[in-house]
Parts: sequence; C-alpha cells; structure tokens
Amino acid sequence: MLFVFPLLFVFTTVVIIPFIIGIGYSFISWDGMPLNEKIFVGFANYIQLLSDSRFIASAGHTVIFTIFTVLLINILGLTFALVVTSKLKVRNVARTMLLMPYLIGGLILGYIWKFIFTDVFKFIGETTGLTGIFFSWLLNSKYALVAMIIVTTWQMAGYIMIIYINGIQAMPEDIIEAAKVDGAGFWQTLFRIKFPMIMPSFTICLFLTLSNCFKIFDVNFSLTGGGPNNATEMMAMNIYNEIFSLNNYGYGQSKAIIFFIAVAIITLIQVSITKKREVVMQ
Repeated sequence: MLFVFPLLFVFTTVVIIPFIIGIGYSFISWDGMPLNEKIFVGFANYIQLLSDSRFIASAGHTVIFTIFTVLLINILGLTFALVVTSKLKVRNVARTMLLMPYLIGGLILGYIWKFIFTDVFKFIGETTGLTGIFFSWLLNSKYALVAMIIVTTWQMAGYIMIIYINGIQAMPEDIIEAAKVDGAGFWQTLFRIKFPMIMPSFTICLFLTLSNCFKIFDVNFSLTGGGPNNATEMMAMNIYNEIFSLNNYGYGQSKAIIFFIAVAIITLIQVSITKKREVVMQ
C-alpha cells in the first residue's frame, strides 16, 4: 500500500473526482464564469444532443476516420513487425526509424504536416503541373480527412509495430519449425499458426488504436482545426469548442459523458470478441 497509495491518490484526484464532478455539470446550464448562476436543467442537455446536427456530423466524421485509421495502423504495424523480425540485415535501424514518428508530439506533428499538405504540396503541383494531386489538401473537405488519416497512421504504426514484435518474438519456435516440417507454406503458417498465437497482441493493439482514434484531438486541432467548414471536426474537438469557445460548460459536459459511454462500450465489445479468440499456450 505504501507504493500504491501515491499513484492511487493522483489517479483519484486527477481522474475519478473530476469525472464525478463532470457528471454533475452535465445536468446544469452554465457559462463557466464562477460568479454566474448554475441553473439545473435535468436531462435537457442530453435531449438537446438529439437535434444537434453539428455534434452528429462530428460523430460521423469520427466513425469514418476511426474505421480507416484503425485498419491502416494495424495492417502497417503488423507488416512492419513481420519485416523487422525477419532476417533483414537493417532490421534494427528500420525498427528505430519506424518508431521515431510516435516520439513526436501530436501538436508538433500536426503543424509539420500542415506545412507539407499546404505549402509543399502546392509547390510540387505548380512545379510539376500535377495540380490534380498536389494542391492544398487541407482546403478540400474530402482530402483534409484523408490527410488526418495519413498523419495519424504515420504516427501510430511504429508504436503498434513494437507490440506486434513482442507477440511474434514470444511465439515458441518449435511450433513454427514443426509447421515447416509438416509442409506448411508462408501463408498457412501466418494465418493458421502465427496469427492465433499473437491474438493477445491483436487485442491490445485494437484497443489502443480504437480508443486513441476515437479520442483524437491534438492532430485534429493543429492539422485542420476542424475545417474546412467543420468537415474534419471530430467529437473531441466538438466538445472542446462547445466548452471553451462557446462557453456552454454544462452542455459540453453532457457531450463528453455520451462520448465516454460510446467509446467505453465499443472498446469493451472489441476486447471481449478478441479475447475469445486468444490461444492459451500450455
């Protein structure tokens, strides 16, 4: 208890208590000013969500972004892991280079790629004449969302690769060798031997990518700012704007509670499904 108490104290004061207070805020109407009155409105904030077209649109953007980004991150992360655990001579250098994007902060990363997608792409388009591909992506609603998917995938794939590497290296070599002796090819070994044994890594990676993509804010804030015309505004940024730009603390907090419940349900379902497919090694 001596070692656990400091962490438990910090977690309680920073997470648990503010979360409980936030639930209370979701039932009031308040502009955030300490001297102004807090008006109890019951479930009116939650009812208002049903007709909030901007919040519903941000939920749609978030779902589309999450589906494509989770798939790309895990496919690339697993591919990278298979490559760097092979007999590749530069595998250690490749592992380091692939992990480096994750070490860059999300806000800084967003500003770097914002320069690339606007100034650099525009310059390349004007120089090469390929203006149909190279133009200011962030000024186009469809391409701006694609840009967010690319940046987030580029950032997260290396980190997810590390988790898959641990799962691959933990596989018993005798099982792989036995499969080769029995005549199993590369694809048979991959899908029937390796994938089932690294299912715990799939569980962790899917959980991390799902939760992080649903909660994406820093890249959204610095790369697109939710634009153009709110076409890339994710749910986290919509909540941020509601509270800190429009000063609707109570209504914004009700959005945050619904957002928390939605993410919790989706991730719990994902974990329960992938857990059932894990292979218990004797």
